[in-house]
Amino acid sequence: MDAQHCKMNGDPFQESMYIEESSNKSGVISLIFSLKEEVGALAKVLRTFEEKGINLTHIESRPSRLNKDEYEFFINLEGKNVPALDKIIKSLRNDIGATVHELSRTKKKDTVPWFPRSIQELDRFANQILSYGAELDADHPGFKDPVYRARRKEFADIAYNYRHGQPIPRVTYTEEEKKTWGTVFRELKSLYPTHACYEHNHVFPLLEKYCGYREDNIPQLEDISKFLQTCTGFRLRPVAGLLSSRDFLAGLAFRVFHSTQYIRHASKPMYTPEPDICHELLGHVPLFADPSFAQFSQEIGLASLGAPDDFIEKLATVYWFTVEFGLCKEGDSLKAYGAGLLSSFGELQYCLSSEPEIQPLVLEKTAVQKYPVTEFQPVYYVAESFKDAKEKLRKFAQTIPRPFSVRYNPYTQRIEVLDNAKQLKNLADTINSKELQICYLEFLKTWIRSSNGKADFVWLHLML
Repeated sequence: MDAQHCKMNGDPFQESMYIEESSNKSGVISLIFSLKEEVGALAKVLRTFEEKGINLTHIESRPSRLNKDEYEFFINLEGKNVPALDKIIKSLRNDIGATVHELSRTKKKDTVPWFPRSIQELDRFANQILSYGAELDADHPGFKDPVYRARRKEFADIAYNYRHGQPIPRVTYTEEEKKTWGTVFRELKSLYPTHACYEHNHVFPLLEKYCGYREDNIPQLEDISKFLQTCTGFRLRPVAGLLSSRDFLAGLAFRVFHSTQYIRHASKPMYTPEPDICHELLGHVPLFADPSFAQFSQEIGLASLGAPDDFIEKLATVYWFTVEFGLCKEGDSLKAYGAGLLSSFGELQYCLSSEPEIQPLVLEKTAVQKYPVTEFQPVYYVAESFKDAKEKLRKFAQTIPRPFSVRYNPYTQRIEVLDNAKQLKNLADTINSKELQICYLEFLKTWIRSSNGKADFVWLHLML
């Protein structure tokens, strides 16, 4: 019914559930394989490629049209690893039970990667994690701890079984888990008054009052999600591990933040090789309650929808240097607003010292900056304000080559694709003039580009 309704309204992107964009680059091999939806299935496949020294340059996923309990994956491989490919395919088929098809594709004109159009469609990829979850790498502090690994599987099962609209299951945390949280909470809270931005320090007492933020208590995602919805419309949903950049950013377009529920291993309370509930609740959540920051985060998500892979990488890098490791100005001082800083006792002090390099936030430069993931950042970017960062992001998003603009409708919780004049005119009665002007100008730019500059100025005059 929903797909038919979209089709009746002239929506060209809903007719195909999975619109592919291929590069047809020489030396690239493409595969499609299907897996049963179960814990750790994708991780086994990715480990197989890694062990054979094969580099994946692209991966996409979708629910299988043939089997409801399976997912299909499209991947690109570097062609220089052809000799090992036969062994890989054989291993996928015989050892893992995957159905594998090797293929070559020709690029289709004006096609874009599939992206969710409704908030319910986040269910389609929320379980397609790239690493961790219930499985841990050998260098993880909890790798040799069977109790911790079993506990991680419990958290993974909660995330795998969750669907949009359901209350997030409550977790009874162990005394050891609460002790780990308490250590992190106590150390970080002592730094926030002098190191965190105003917005973080303004919201944090409210979280203590309404969401159970205490040294001896790990807050519940459901309580926090309800609180955020009353503040900015953001909400949380549980996730088992790391999502791809495309999938994670798509969630932000709907003001949905995929949050872990598990906590780091007790042996190293001040270290984690992956996002955990300390990172999510102490670093991310306070800023999502701020309207300006919430809007900035959603703008990154909206810019990612239907964007080519190279721009997804750039947007993910922008996210890294802002939402994760961003600094901002407060008078004559610098303060931290990035979650990676606000959840790290060591880096929160380091980032405001004289050691790292500090640069102004210029997205064209920031988007291509290389960065380490296992050590403190050598360079940080400073935003004048969240409003300034948001305006810069909107200008940057206009450089993304896609034949449409997008807008999130909070009433229907759907993404509206703006690709013709009729849709823009229908918007005029439902949004304010400033937002309409932004949507309209973005559409004009993409429309003029697609028409090779041969714009119908009579039509433009009538629209104005």
